[in-house]
Amino acid sequence: MQKRLTINPSQLVVFVSVLFLLAIVGGCAKKPIPVPPSQPSNSNSAIKATTGNQTNINATTNQSKLETETLNATETNATSMPTNATTVIGTNATTSTNATQKETFGIKISEGRTDAPMLPIYFDFNKYNIRPDMVKRMENNAKFLLAHPNIKIQIQGNCDERGSEAYNLALGEKRAEAAKKYLVNLGVAPDRIETISFGKERPLDPRHCPAAWAKNRRDDFVIISQ
Repeated sequence: MQKRLTINPSQLVVFVSVLFLLAIVGGCAKKPIPVPPSQPSNSNSAIKATTGNQTNINATTNQSKLETETLNATETNATSMPTNATTVIGTNATTSTNATQKETFGIKISEGRTDAPMLPIYFDFNKYNIRPDMVKRMENNAKFLLAHPNIKIQIQGNCDERGSEAYNLALGEKRAEAAKKYLVNLGVAPDRIETISFGKERPLDPRHCPAAWAKNRRDDFVIISQ
């Protein structure tokens, strides 16, 4: 004789609940887990940033090249100025240079009281003729005056302390006139030469000896205009 299976209602509820839970768990196990979308890695971002910076650098370089080409074009235009304009500028520069390089004489003494580059000449005692050893100096003085036709000079005759004042003034004048005549014979215009005698009043060497006397017997050549 078979036994009848008797199920308690409370047991039935438990059994159904268990089945329901098993069904839910089984469904969850079969459902795929969603995968989040992949995010760009930091390295990719860095690459993109570097690419962007490189693009900016290239753009800046291209802009610099464009500016350089524009500048070169401007310089080329400036270089290709009309010849007349260049000539005018060159002329002005030459004029300024010539003005700067213009020589000024009469500010430096060569010897005695004579203005460079001329040189004084010396005389024997109680004489006024040009000594042979002074000829070269006279010729060089003449060459200088002929090369500078605007210069005018004064020849100053001097004597040593021996003799009277009046005698030495006359002797000094003869010495100055002798030098003037020599220069005129070499081609210097006479109206460019003045003469004066200081006699014994302006000795170059104040000593009282033959060496000092020899220095004081002289003609000085002084520039008075140029």
